[in-house]
Amino acid sequence: MRTYHCFWLLFWAGQPHQSFLTSLSKRTSGFPEKGKVLVLSGNSRRELSRSKRSWMWNQFFLLEEYTGTDYQYVGKLHSDQDKGDGSLKYILSGDGAGDLFIINENTGDIQATKRLDREEKPVYILRAQAINRRTGRPVEPESEFIIKIHDINDNEPMFTKDVYNASIPEMSDVGTFVVQVTATDADDPTYGNSAKVVYSILQGQPYFSVESETGIIKTALLNMDRENREQYQVVIQAKDMGGQMGGLSGTTTVNITLTDVNDNPPRFPQSTYQFRAPESTPPDSPIGRIKANDADVDENAEIEYSITEGDGYDMFGITTDKDTQEGIITVKKALDFENKNLYILKVEATNTHVDPRFLYLGPFKDSATVRIQVEDVDEPPVFSRPAYIIEVKEDVPINSVIGTVTAQDPDAAKNPVKYSVDRHTDMDRVFNIDSGNGSIFTSKPLDRETLLWHNITVIAAEINNPKQSSRVPVFIKVLDVNDNAPEFAMFYETFVCENAKAEQLIQTLSAVDKDDSYSGHQFSFSLAPEAASSSNFTLQDNRDNTAGIFTRKTRYSRHEMSTYLLPVVISDNDYPIQSSTETVTIRVCACDHRGKMLSCNAEALIHPTGLSTGALIAILLCIIILLVTVVLFAALRRQRKKEPLIISKEDIRDNIVSYNDEGGGEEDTQAFDIGTLRNPEAIDDNKLRRDIVPETLFMPRRTATARDNTDVRDFINQRLKENDTDPAAPPYDSLATYAYEGNGSVAESLSSLESVTTDGDQDYDYLSDWGPRFKKLADMYGTMDSDKDS
Repeated sequence: MRTYHCFWLLFWAGQPHQSFLTSLSKRTSGFPEKGKVLVLSGNSRRELSRSKRSWMWNQFFLLEEYTGTDYQYVGKLHSDQDKGDGSLKYILSGDGAGDLFIINENTGDIQATKRLDREEKPVYILRAQAINRRTGRPVEPESEFIIKIHDINDNEPMFTKDVYNASIPEMSDVGTFVVQVTATDADDPTYGNSAKVVYSILQGQPYFSVESETGIIKTALLNMDRENREQYQVVIQAKDMGGQMGGLSGTTTVNITLTDVNDNPPRFPQSTYQFRAPESTPPDSPIGRIKANDADVDENAEIEYSITEGDGYDMFGITTDKDTQEGIITVKKALDFENKNLYILKVEATNTHVDPRFLYLGPFKDSATVRIQVEDVDEPPVFSRPAYIIEVKEDVPINSVIGTVTAQDPDAAKNPVKYSVDRHTDMDRVFNIDSGNGSIFTSKPLDRETLLWHNITVIAAEINNPKQSSRVPVFIKVLDVNDNAPEFAMFYETFVCENAKAEQLIQTLSAVDKDDSYSGHQFSFSLAPEAASSSNFTLQDNRDNTAGIFTRKTRYSRHEMSTYLLPVVISDNDYPIQSSTETVTIRVCACDHRGKMLSCNAEALIHPTGLSTGALIAILLCIIILLVTVVLFAALRRQRKKEPLIISKEDIRDNIVSYNDEGGGEEDTQAFDIGTLRNPEAIDDNKLRRDIVPETLFMPRRTATARDNTDVRDFINQRLKENDTDPAAPPYDSLATYAYEGNGSVAESLSSLESVTTDGDQDYDYLSDWGPRFKKLADMYGTMDSDKDS
C-alpha cells in the first residue's frame, strides 16, 4: 500500500485538488486550457466529478475466491471527451490485463474473468488510456490504478513438519521443555483474525501440555518412568481466527521418547546359586554364570561383580561379561575333593555408573550366595616333588640304584602305581627304573666328560587305569672322579740348534686334565726312568703346571742324530693319582749365529751351499709357467689338426659334397667288392678318413672273421655295435649309414648290385608323361636312348 502511495504522490505532484472519496486521493495536473474529466466508477457505485482536471485516480478492492457464475465487476473508466458516439476506445494494460481483467472498449467497464487468490497475488497494477478510435492517438494521458484483492479466511494453519520427534530424560520435573511446534497461516495477517493461530493439545494429556500462543510443549506429569512406558504420541492442533468457532485448523503428531537414567539398582533374581566343579578343573576355567537384572539400559545397566566374603575367597574369582552383563565364576587354584569339597561365597553386583540424584532410592547394589560343590574324579598319580635332582659319581657300577621317585594316587581308592622311564628322554637307555618302587638305577657306564647332565622323565600310571598317568622330570648330575690322566695342552714341535749351548731352554711344556678339580689342578713333570740318565736333555718342573726342556751338552750334530724322542711323565695330585707319558720329538737343525733355524734336513749336509727359500720358490714358478706354455701350445696344435679340409665361410653343415659314382651291378667287381665287407682281414689298415687331417693313429681292432654265409644284416649289426664302443670311430658330427632292406621284400631290392637288367632294357618314355617337373629327367634319359640307337 505504501509503495503505491509514494508513486501516486510523484505522479500527481504540484496539482493540489480536493478529493471527495478517500484520504488517498491526490490532485494531478491535466490539460489546463480545456476542462477534461475522466470518471472512474468503483463497485462502491460512487460517482466522482472534477472540473478542469483530466484524470481522477482511485484504488479498487476485489473479493478473492468469487464463486459467482458471471464475471466479477471491478469498476468503470470514463472520459469527459466520450460523447457516446463510439469515437473513443478504452485500453487496459498491466498485471493480468486481457487475461484476468478485461475492459469494454466502448463503455470502459472492467471485469475479472477468473477466481482470484490473494495468497497467490494480493495486488494488481494496471494502466488505463482512452484513444481516438479513428486516429489511434490518445486523447488522455495514460493513468495507473491498483486493484487490491480482499482476503477471506480460506487457508488453514500448516505445521512446518508433519511429524516431530523429541526426547526427554525420564523422571523429569513438571514443566520441563520438550519441543516447540510451529504452524503458519497463508491468510492476510493484517486483515482480521484469519492468520491468528492458537495451539491446543488433542492427545497426550495428562502427560504433556502446550502453550497456546508459542506452541511449546512441556511435561505435565511428575516422575514419568521409562521402565513403565517409553514412547508417547502427542497430537497438537493449530486453529486460526484466534481459536474462535468457525476458524480453520491443522494438526501434527509429536513422538516423544523418554531416555533412560540410572534410577534402578541391580537385583539378583534369586538369593542362592549352586554350582558343581570337578576337582580336575584347571585354573582359570569357568564353572558357572550368575546375573543380576537391571531395568535400565546401556551404561546405566553396566554391572561389576565381586566376591566379598566366603571360605573360597582365594580359590575362586569372578569377572564381568561386558556383552551379557553376567558374572563368570572361575577357578583360581587347583581343587582337591579329598581336601575340601564345598565352598560358600558371597557375590555382590554393583552399578558402575551411579546417578547421585537417585541415591535416595537406596544402594545401587545387591548380593547373593554361591555354593560350589567339588566333585571327585579319578585323578592321575601325584609325585611327591614337582622335580627331582639326583647326583651320582661317574664311576658308579652298572645296576646301581642312584635315587628314588615316589607317586601316590590322590583318590580315596588309593590305586597302586607303576613307574616307567620315557624313552624319548633316554634314547641310549642309560637308566632304568623299578616299576614297583620307583628306584632309578644305571644300565650303562657314566662318563662326566662325555655328558654332565642327564634329563629324563619318569611316568607314573595307575595299574588299574593306565590312562591316568603323570610325569615328572628327573635331573641327574654326573659327579667327577679322577679317571683321566693329564696330557699335553698342545702338540709341541721342538728343535735344537747344532750350535746350542748347555743348559739352554728349548721348550716350555704345559698340561691339561679332562677331570674337574675343586681346588685346582696341580701337575708334576719328570723324565721317564729309561731316559732320565742317558738323555741328552733335562727336564725342569716349574711347579706352576709347566715344565722346561733344557740341553745337557754343548753341540749336536744332524749327521749323527737328526731327531731325539724325549719321554715325559705327567702326574696329577688327585686321588687316585693319574699319570701319562707323553713323547716330545726334538729335531736337530742348522741355525745362524742368532739361533734362527735355517734347515732341519740331514740331506743338507751333502749340499752345504743349498739355495734359499726364495730361490726355490722362483724356480718352482718358472717350471709351472713352462708347463702351462707347453700345454697351451699342444692344445692349439690339436685344435688345428681337427679343422676339416672342406673350409667355407658358411656353416659346413650347409655344404653338400656330391659323389656321382654309380655302381655297375654284381658283375662290376672293380667298383665294389662285397667280399671286403664280409672279410675284415681284407681292409687296408692304412686307410684314413678324408674329411679331417689325420691325427694319432689307432691300431684297428681285430674282429672275428665272418662266415661266408653270414647274412649282411647280422654283419651290419655286429659292425654297428663295434663302432659304438670303438674309440677310433668317427666323431659325433659324422654319420655312418648302414642300409639293409631285408629278405623277401615286396618291393624287391632297389640296389643296382642285384639288378639283372641293363640300361638298354629300360624304357624311360613314361617320364615325359609325369609333367614339367620331370622334364629335365626325361630329356636326359631320352637323350641317352637316342645315343644308343644311333
